[in-house]
Amino acid sequence: MARPRRKTNPDEFRAKLVTISALVALLLIAAYALLGPTGILAWADYKSAINERSKELATLEKERDALRNRQRLLDRDNVDPDLAGELMRKELNVVAPDEIVIPLNNEK
Repeated sequence: MARPRRKTNPDEFRAKLVTISALVALLLIAAYALLGPTGILAWADYKSAINERSKELATLEKERDALRNRQRLLDRDNVDPDLAGELMRKELNVVAPDEIVIPLNNEK
């Protein structure tokens, strides 16, 4: 015996379609919140990236402070005589006749 075909009510079909589409939309939003580039699973990557950037920032700040100090010592109005002598010897190869130069391997 064949089952009698049930008539589908258009309003009932629309209600089911709206419910299913809302459920799919919610599932997609939840998946994006979990797996997306700014999702919950990406937080661990962000934390490690922040730690790396913090270390790099500390290194760059030390380098910047050293360069600022060197700039302060090379001020036109008040040059540090020791630094000026060091730069003359290093850059221009200027040496007094009574000086002895001992090169070191770790100098840049």
